[in-house]
Amino acid sequence: MTLEKKKVLDKTIYDNAKNHFLGNFPDSLPIEQAYLHIGMYLGWIIEKELYSEFFEDEAGTEIFRFKRRQIGPTILSEIWDGYLGYELFNREGNMFTYFYYAGGVFKKDYQKLLAGDLPSLYHVTDTWENYELIKTKINERYEEWKKLIS
Repeated sequence: MTLEKKKVLDKTIYDNAKNHFLGNFPDSLPIEQAYLHIGMYLGWIIEKELYSEFFEDEAGTEIFRFKRRQIGPTILSEIWDGYLGYELFNREGNMFTYFYYAGGVFKKDYQKLLAGDLPSLYHVTDTWENYELIKTKINERYEEWKKLIS
């Protein structure tokens, strides 16, 4: 990794729920819906153990509770104020997130798999079934990415 790319990754904020609910967010939905897609991605990061020591130190209880399905993606994201930034991920987690999430592929996959015919991506429901669908797709993208970088 070049020094320039490392500097970019070291300051990257991939997403923030605030940008969604202060933007073009449907008035008919509760604000919590702006957190869901972020929480689904963060949940995948947790399951793949691509999070940083900082995140583990700060969110150890939430990581444990998510893995046990005691809290869902929306709550996971709300605990972090809908923030998804570089310091939450380890090196590999950041590299993949930069490629997949920041590159816009995650949003396209999420839209296609979960939002489909819904009015917007914010209309997706927070269910473990939906999480499993997107998790499977992210796993596929992750394996493809690993082949690209090897």
